[in-house]
Amino acid sequence: MAAPNETAQLAINVLNKVIRYAVGLGVTVSALQTSLYNVDGGERAIIFDRFRGVLPEAVGEGTHVRIPWIQTPHIMDIKTRPRTINSVTGTKDLQMVNMSLRILSKPEEARLPWMFKSLGLDWEERVLPSIANEIVKAVVAQYNAEQLLTQRDKVSRAVRDHLLERSADFGIILEDVAITHLSFGAEFTRAVEMKQVAEQDAERAKFVVMKAEQERNAAVIRAEGESESAKLISEATKQFGSGLIELRRLEAAKDIADTMSKSRNVVYIPGSGNLLMNIGSN
Repeated sequence: MAAPNETAQLAINVLNKVIRYAVGLGVTVSALQTSLYNVDGGERAIIFDRFRGVLPEAVGEGTHVRIPWIQTPHIMDIKTRPRTINSVTGTKDLQMVNMSLRILSKPEEARLPWMFKSLGLDWEERVLPSIANEIVKAVVAQYNAEQLLTQRDKVSRAVRDHLLERSADFGIILEDVAITHLSFGAEFTRAVEMKQVAEQDAERAKFVVMKAEQERNAAVIRAEGESESAKLISEATKQFGSGLIELRRLEAAKDIADTMSKSRNVVYIPGSGNLLMNIGSN
């Protein structure tokens, strides 16, 4: 009876050891998993320590070790991202304008801990809309509605320069700022259309006046030419008699004869005698 009891006791001891090893291994694996964290490409980790607060250095890409339950990593994206901001404001001549800005931004890596403490992970949503609207309103108020159209490049540069300076205070780097849409109120749009129609009518009237002026000048030149021609003919007649007039008459008769000879509807009848008489004599 002693042998079976010893075998059972041995099995129980082995099982207890296996359980202890399994529990130890499980605790070790769990502690190892909670001690490791990954930072992907284009990201940085900000470590919050329960005793020291936010650590001053951001952690780069790769796999890193932390103290479980004491240190917590917060991942921040540092890649360039696009954002469109719409702003409705007034011009210098009190016209309402709707402007859209496309902004490419990213955080300044050296100031990530400060941005995490001051602005949080949603720093873009907290900062960009407010400063963009503020600067657009300040810049647009310096121009008339017509100048926004004719000097768009200048307005875009002014908005970009002011935004670069303002965003630097919050640790934000702007890689590009561009005006993608610009529209005005219905009243100003109608006024622009009416102005364009008036300019087209003015150009058309100007063309008509120029055409009439050219026709008048042509008539004057033609009259002066005819007057000069008549004067020359009169002088030639006085000097050489009616020979010039007879020459002109013969030239005109020749031109008429040439024209009529080429027409199929013209029949020539001799001026002397009747054609029937010529038939009878034959």
